[in-house]
Amino acid sequence: MVRSETETAGRAVVSGGEDPRVEALRRAASRLRSELDAFPADLRDRSAAEEGLTTLDAMAGTGAPEVPALRHSLLLIAAAVGSVSALAAALAEVRKAVELFGDPPR
Repeated sequence: MVRSETETAGRAVVSGGEDPRVEALRRAASRLRSELDAFPADLRDRSAAEEGLTTLDAMAGTGAPEVPALRHSLLLIAAAVGSVSALAAALAEVRKAVELFGDPPR
């Protein structure tokens, strides 16, 4: 199958597939969820992080997540696991994926 990229409303869309930003968000959230699941220590806010990841995944499922809602979920996840160095790289990947959707309003 040949995939072509076009520019639509300021975002790249791949024919025959979904928005690459959505794919990046799904991959990043999945990676952080996997690493969080494998993290052996008891985290007080683990459930908040899991809820935030579930929300990110649900928003990605719509294909057109709202930036303020993405940033809110990222903030909740970062507050829950941001101090855990073992999860820092996966959390940074989620942050970068959220940033693909645009800058916050000024």
